[in-house]
Amino acid sequence: MKQFDEILYKASLWRKENKSVALATVVTTWGSSPRPVGSQMAINEDLDILGSVSGGCIEGSVISEAQEIMKTGAPKLLKFGVSNSDAWEVGLTCGGKIEVFVEKIGDND
Repeated sequence: MKQFDEILYKASLWRKENKSVALATVVTTWGSSPRPVGSQMAINEDLDILGSVSGGCIEGSVISEAQEIMKTGAPKLLKFGVSNSDAWEVGLTCGGKIEVFVEKIGDND
């Protein structure tokens, strides 16, 4: 099973267990980026995680935002990069940019 399919399959299993799930997808990259466009990471309310959208602190930030998105249901486009004063802190020391779209999957109501 391809990793993309495995991530979506696991997310669907979490939803069947009535867990809140967020899906993060790399939508744009420029310059040095650890993961290509289309890379995904699924996160559930228990902080079980599958997949990867980057490395280092970017994923920590994405996971933190995913927790809020699971609560509110409001999707968000996260931007990290050389123009960001936190670029070094999030692991983009080589001058790259990355945008990650994070959305809630399904609804627990």
